[in-house]
Amino acid sequence: MSKIILLGYMGVGKSTLGELLSKVNRHHFFDLDAQIEESFGLSVQDIFKSKGELAFRKEEKRQLHQIMNMDTDIVLSLGGGTPLYYNNADFIFDTESFKTVYLTSTLNHLVKRLLNEKEQRPLISHLKTEAELEDFIRKHLFERHHIYDRARYQLNVDDKSPSESVDELLNLLNVH
Repeated sequence: MSKIILLGYMGVGKSTLGELLSKVNRHHFFDLDAQIEESFGLSVQDIFKSKGELAFRKEEKRQLHQIMNMDTDIVLSLGGGTPLYYNNADFIFDTESFKTVYLTSTLNHLVKRLLNEKEQRPLISHLKTEAELEDFIRKHLFERHHIYDRARYQLNVDDKSPSESVDELLNLLNVH
């Protein structure tokens, strides 16, 4: 049974690469945020507004365990904050059979990607300027780096097409 978990900061391309990877290696694809949205019948942004972050994080943990305990081959794209809450990091990184991949990107690339997506992302929608966004991302990367670094594999996705990144992922994971 192959279980691949893609993690990293928001905007790095976890969902895009996860979906492509799952098609190539014929695994079931799950986007954790999409699963949570389906569960609540609301967008992530609306869940945060109406139910609060705590309700989101509780459902996130429940969905994470449910998906990863399925008896099938899986590619799962996590939300950027998933490893930070409850015992999610220990579950993700200490389960020997999970292939965890930290997708990395430089601060400049993340700022460029996220600048146009601010309204759809509840954690950054309140930021007014590019400088505020850059400071926010820099702080988060500093705080999260030690957790993300626990992943078994790392792949930088800067200046690569999604298909190039998937090819590198396949080589990295020895999956063909």
